[in-house]
Amino acid sequence: MIFTAPMIRRSAPVFPGAADEALQRFLHNTLTTPLQRISEATATASAAFKATQDEQATTLQFDVPGLSREQLQLRLEDRLVHLSSVEGAPRQVQRSWELSHEIDAAASHAKLENGVLTLRLARRTPPDKAVTLAIE
Repeated sequence: MIFTAPMIRRSAPVFPGAADEALQRFLHNTLTTPLQRISEATATASAAFKATQDEQATTLQFDVPGLSREQLQLRLEDRLVHLSSVEGAPRQVQRSWELSHEIDAAASHAKLENGVLTLRLARRTPPDKAVTLAIE
């Protein structure tokens, strides 16, 4: 006995790989933490992150509920800011930002209050290279 199934005509072609590619892009963009660039013209805001700039410093606010000061690591390098949680923390955080200016670590500070980490990253001012010469 031979069974034949009726043919179904589709008006548009279906590409089975297209849905897989879209899912892969979504997962890649969601699970990876790219380096975010923060420039003069950019003021970024989202539910978990906010960045503002003025002439003296850049302020970053980041939601880290459930994490204490001891469970967070903050590293500054020239224009880069790296935030990560330590191993064994209740949740994992790993973010990086590139600022438009170099950071003066001595004049910057970080504060964790009510699950919100606030970083005030002061601009490094170039040293004054003007020299006064005595006239003889």
